[in-house]
Amino acid sequence: MRILYMGTPEFAVAPLQNLINQNYTIVGVVTAPDKPAGRGQQISMSAVKTCALQHNLSIFQPTNLKSEEFITQVRTLQPDIILVIAFRMLPKVIWEIPPLGTINIHGSLLPQYRGAAPIHWAVVNGETQTGVTSFYINETIDTGNIILQKTIDIAHTDTTGLVYERLMNLAAELSVETIKYVQKHPHTSTPQESITCVVLHHAPKIEKETCKINWNACGTNIYNHIRGFSPFPAAWTLLKKQDKTIICKIYFALFTPASHDYIIGTILTDQTNISIAVKDGFIQPTDIQLEGKKRMSIQECMRGFSFTDVQIEI
Repeated sequence: MRILYMGTPEFAVAPLQNLINQNYTIVGVVTAPDKPAGRGQQISMSAVKTCALQHNLSIFQPTNLKSEEFITQVRTLQPDIILVIAFRMLPKVIWEIPPLGTINIHGSLLPQYRGAAPIHWAVVNGETQTGVTSFYINETIDTGNIILQKTIDIAHTDTTGLVYERLMNLAAELSVETIKYVQKHPHTSTPQESITCVVLHHAPKIEKETCKINWNACGTNIYNHIRGFSPFPAAWTLLKKQDKTIICKIYFALFTPASHDYIIGTILTDQTNISIAVKDGFIQPTDIQLEGKKRMSIQECMRGFSFTDVQIEI
């Protein structure tokens, strides 16, 4: 079994490592080109490339997946299968090359949460379960026939960061299970169209405005919004203090249902905590980051910043 592996971020490292540990033949690793990153704009390589270098694997970093050079490289490698995890959309001329197909592992229970950010949106929407799916790539993103799925529960207090870690390890297990399954049952799969869904949720790319907190929403939705975008890119709101407007990221909060007469967005404060009035209770941030400051607990923040006379932009 000759495997060509394609992936870029940390999420794709554990599956690659597991394949290596299981002594599969990785004929090459395709990942994103190196690029400047951070304040110093130092050239940075992908997490997958770092792993591939540690194991002396052949590395390919094409800028154009449709180039004749890259197509020739893939054909020359003669992969039996291409395994794709957290990479770009492949052209048909590439995914048609391996005789056993090109397989993607996606961080959701397809057909739910097709798109770029399945883990974030599952948490934002208050899902109690999610998982990973292996499927055959076709012309349309995330719609190919399903091979295998593995499921985990999402706790009410889980952030996307916690779910991400568990799904990354689950994807590592599924990568090996899928390769074994395809060896025994080539091209055996389930069309997504045969899976009945009452409501089909999507997982579009996350923009900055997506993460802005809507304080007019119900408390449970705000709570899920905060944990769904934690730790990255982080839910945020605008604080107004005198003549200044400050961006405040909220990484975690509690929600206490309650009836009250406060205006939505009113900040109530004591010596150690703040509560923000929403229509059906109070959101109590526990872990925040003020613009220009480091991430800290609300107690640590309040030792240097007073929330008296601070207003939230609604």
